[in-house]
Amino acid sequence: MTVLLNLEGKKGLIVGIANDQSIAYGCARIFHDAGADIAVTYLNEKSEKYARPLAETLSASIILPCNVQNKEQMEAVFDSISKRWGKLDFLLHSIAYAPKTDLQGRVTDCSKEGFLEAMDISCHSFIRMARLAEPLMKQGGSLLTITYMGGEQVVGNYGLMGPVKAALESTTRYLAAELGEKHIRVNALSPGAIQTRAASGIAHFDNMLQESAAKAALNRVIDLNDIGNMAAFLVSDLSKNITGGVHMIDAGYKIID
Repeated sequence: MTVLLNLEGKKGLIVGIANDQSIAYGCARIFHDAGADIAVTYLNEKSEKYARPLAETLSASIILPCNVQNKEQMEAVFDSISKRWGKLDFLLHSIAYAPKTDLQGRVTDCSKEGFLEAMDISCHSFIRMARLAEPLMKQGGSLLTITYMGGEQVVGNYGLMGPVKAALESTTRYLAAELGEKHIRVNALSPGAIQTRAASGIAHFDNMLQESAAKAALNRVIDLNDIGNMAAFLVSDLSKNITGGVHMIDAGYKIID
């Protein structure tokens, strides 16, 4: 793999690695190959058996559990980073969740409980991480999250995650405005359709992949390296004046009517 950027000396936290098809893993691999030192979290004991071996192949300095709904676990991660590194240069937030019934049903019919859970895990957790990262980014830094086109326009079968991603994109802009004076940049990556574990929960996703390739200006779908390379750029010093954006990585799918 050709490494396009130099991230030597950078320290980064990766949240969201579930398996080797995770967007978080694709980004973490690029960060590592570019020279960054990384910390990796996993959701629970069940996911640890998949995430830990991947983290070890990336020589992760810190590997810890982090259920974002567990305040103590999240604080422990940032405390470990403070003690081990004394700073944090970048953070990748790549987690999303909605109860299956609410995700696959109509937004009109979604439950209050399902809506709140999806919003808490997929959006508000990014705010909580930004708050914990802020004091560790004394010389500035970069916060990244993952969104999808369904937050901006209606996408068939995306359901409840559409409103949730819309909130995440707005959150990205507000965090960028508030943290800019500390030279902390906040951006969202918006990949086109890509096969991941999370995507498997979306009804008829295979059809979405085929349609995406047929419609995209470049007539192809993206892969994890495409997302990782953009993420690496946005955490590098080359993007020091880029903040508050939602950056499409979709082979030109969105520009075609």
